[in-house]
Amino acid sequence: MKIFVPGRLCLFGEHSDWAGGYRRYNSELKKGYTLLVGTNQGLYAEVKSHPTHLVLKASLTDGSNKTLTLPTAKQVLLTEAKKGDFFSYAAGVAYQILTHYDVGGLELDNYLTDLPIQKGLSSSAALCVLVARAFNQVYDLKMSRPEEMEFAYLGEITTPSRCGRMDQACAYGDRPIAMIFDGNRTDVIELQAPQDLFFVIVDLAAGKNTQEILSHLHACYPFATKELQANVQKFLGVISYQITQAAIDALQTGDAVKIGMLMKQAQAAFDKYLIPACPRQLTAPLLHQLLNYPPIQGLILGGKGVGSQGDGTAQFIVQNEEYQQQIIEIITRDFPKMQCLKLTIYASK
Repeated sequence: MKIFVPGRLCLFGEHSDWAGGYRRYNSELKKGYTLLVGTNQGLYAEVKSHPTHLVLKASLTDGSNKTLTLPTAKQVLLTEAKKGDFFSYAAGVAYQILTHYDVGGLELDNYLTDLPIQKGLSSSAALCVLVARAFNQVYDLKMSRPEEMEFAYLGEITTPSRCGRMDQACAYGDRPIAMIFDGNRTDVIELQAPQDLFFVIVDLAAGKNTQEILSHLHACYPFATKELQANVQKFLGVISYQITQAAIDALQTGDAVKIGMLMKQAQAAFDKYLIPACPRQLTAPLLHQLLNYPPIQGLILGGKGVGSQGDGTAQFIVQNEEYQQQIIEIITRDFPKMQCLKLTIYASK
């Protein structure tokens, strides 16, 4: 059978998933709240059962191919997962599935990938969901989407990765969802857009250190002892929550102008409260250069950083498909190293 799993774009509420998780230790913290949507790009695969092994063939965006073949022995899979390399995510999910279910192996041919890797679009989570869904469908495990997400999450954190729970939202496909994070509890709310909404995602083709960003921000939790730490908690709590709620309301009324305004507001608040916590990564000169680039200002309704932020990926919302294409042409012309993707949230049928 064939399976497609998209990437995941966090429109609003970045970092609030793990921040909301700290309510386990400090109930004064605000719940995390994110607005997410699956990308139009992702991982395509053909899958079937295998009696004894996990066989994964992967096609990467640079045209190269990789193959992994491992016996479905839990200790072997766990050892591979702990390595922290490309195949660790698949091995981690397989380890978790075999720990909970009496199943055989899996042969997974990821024959096409058009999702940029390591660009804040949850490519690793997409692979984890792909493996979980493949086991679910091949062996008829009758897992729900939240259960697929849970196994994908457990598989990813079996590796050295310390992702938050929002990444596995790609299990919901290309529809928008909201997620609320309260300690160990995660709630998913499926959303509907009354009309098409048009975005442009831009890979800045620069470097950032996500681990450094997360290390500095996590140091502000669970209890703030300095003003800087209190400011981080304030933004990732009440400010981010209010902006995300307003964005969800705007999405469900199809108000692209309001979403653009909220993107600008969110980025300004992010810069004010979070840059001081990790200035080397979050000052992000290239991101801010593009967000304020004069030739595109008349075409965009708003823009902000993506994921952990830094000089990784930018997102813009525009009024229509024509402007979407024009912005891509301008950025491709003036910033030849950058890569642009279209994202359209389609009206709910």
